[in-house]
Amino acid sequence: MRKGIALSTAAAALAMTAASVTPAAASEHLLAHGPTGITIDVVSYNGSGCPKDSAEPAIAPTADSFTVTYAKYIAQAGGTVSPVESRKSCQLILNVHVPHGFSYAVSTTEHRGYASLQPGASGAQVANYYFQGQPETAQTSHPLAGPIKRNWQFNDSVTFTQLVWSPCGEERFFNIKTEVRVDQGTSDKTKISFVGVDSLDNTVKTTYRYTWKTCP
Repeated sequence: MRKGIALSTAAAALAMTAASVTPAAASEHLLAHGPTGITIDVVSYNGSGCPKDSAEPAIAPTADSFTVTYAKYIAQAGGTVSPVESRKSCQLILNVHVPHGFSYAVSTTEHRGYASLQPGASGAQVANYYFQGQPETAQTSHPLAGPIKRNWQFNDSVTFTQLVWSPCGEERFFNIKTEVRVDQGTSDKTKISFVGVDSLDNTVKTTYRYTWKTCP
């Protein structure tokens, strides 16, 4: 994996667009960790940033989070690179199997990647997610400005009252939509700039942290 200096940026809390989703009541009992028996499978891969079998989800042993590792997710521009390579997107549809009687919400997301941007170039990482049949969460966009050649990390947090819970008693697919892009701007057009979330050694992952509760 490419080496660099970690760049951490705390993003503003996500604002949910779903007026039809009932927020968690303050009196609800939240669990310290998730139940056993959780599994996660990829239903489909869509987008230029995640060809089939190039993204791998994994549940943490404590069931308090899951990660997604990408293998072919890089946007680049400059040199002889085709213009279509400047924007890469991915929509993963996941089937998260949760034991009966439990519900989860994604409370924190940690995005990691690597950027090499020439002076005058810029880039961005964009993300949102939602449960099947529910409105999408507000899109978050994190800018990157050249010159830069380092690892980056962006953290998104959801306030307690804005948590969107998986429906009790039924399975709904969990959709993750992400994007990385590069704009050459005023940079030297003969030199390549890129933003990537791919991992050659399994160390660059996007982490989705759960909050758990029991169903009524």
